[in-house]
Amino acid sequence: MAYDNFLADRIRLCLKEKHISFEEKKMMGGLCFMVEDKMCVGVVKDNLMARIDPDIYDKALQKKGCREMDFTGRPMKGFVFVEPEGIDLDQDLNYWIQLCLKYNPKAKSSKKKQP
Repeated sequence: MAYDNFLADRIRLCLKEKHISFEEKKMMGGLCFMVEDKMCVGVVKDNLMARIDPDIYDKALQKKGCREMDFTGRPMKGFVFVEPEGIDLDQDLNYWIQLCLKYNPKAKSSKKKQP
């Protein structure tokens, strides 16, 4: 499954402009940007995958292009997909990335697999 390389480049640029240290990992058929070893933001097909504060989840769903992340067949609270029309402008993409970065310090890190 391919992902939108242009969107990935836009995310990279945004994170670099904010002087955020990040690591990229291919997962879920897309690309995930890890900040402080935690899933922060990513690209799945042509959608932005955003990990946001669950407390603002319902409000976020009202934004243009935002929908539940139902990758597993059921919604994952705190994760949303933002379709291209919701991130067309750089200021819109920046808004979502900023929400992800704001939540990142509170997000739980995924458990590392034991070797």
